Amino acid sequence: MAHLPLVHGSRVRSFGRAMYFRQLLNDDTACASYLLGCKSSSDFAVVDPHAGLVDEYIRLADGQGGRIVAVFETHLQADHVSGTPDLVAATGATAYLPEGAGVEFGHVALADDQEVELGNVTVRALATPGHAIAHHAYAITDHTRADEPWLVLTGDSLLVGDAGRPDLHAHGDLSADELARRLYRSIRDRILTLPDHVALYPAHYSGSVCGRGLSAVPASTVGFERAHNRALRVTDEDEFAAALLRDIPPAPDGQAEIVAANRAGRPRSIA
Repeated sequence: MAHLPLVHGSRVRSFGRAMYFRQLLNDDTACASYLLGCKSSSDFAVVDPHAGLVDEYIRLADGQGGRIVAVFETHLQADHVSGTPDLVAATGATAYLPEGAGVEFGHVALADDQEVELGNVTVRALATPGHAIAHHAYAITDHTRADEPWLVLTGDSLLVGDAGRPDLHAHGDLSADELARRLYRSIRDRILTLPDHVALYPAHYSGSVCGRGLSAVPASTVGFERAHNRALRVTDEDEFAAALLRDIPPAPDGQAEIVAANRAGRPRSIA
């Protein structure tokens, strides 16, 4: 695996304090975002920040004696305004996005399998294109407990009860059908190769337009989704793509404006 030359903090594994992890839910948009980090080094990160929760991420980190040094996006968001520019401005954190995300602001582009270390916590990028052409899940390891992933943040790829819709980022020769097929391979070859016990945290839950029959429970495990996710009941790529393209919800309100704001990295007063 490729390690980035930019590494935050230093790993103190013998008697290090266990990882801090919080899921934050925004019920207006049914978006889940995450604050995590190493309590030994005080290096924290936010994943898929929501613009409306920026002050809360900072408050929670401050309450743990931590500093937000990294902000990760799983992909260019199309349904809500990202809090990344406000967090970077407020904390001086480094923004990390998937390679090829096509944004117009300063960031570190992560390739597949690259890792960022936050003290005793490792964030490993798993390329999972399909919902968007540039999309990462992030496998999280707490080295004070084990040297294998404890949880995976799946963004809009594998959700609890469904898979992410493939049409929002389709354009030109890149059809929704092709993206659905890439998503099938991403889920099969990257997420479902993780052990069944790995906890699974998505970017959306019931009420989001990014899936159809999403569960109101905003967390699961790889094994439970392998056994019970309706999108995974299919037997092959053709069937998966056909099923995923049926009954797609309406596009998010203001999608074009939201995408433009997130691509430019400028804060906007859009819910």
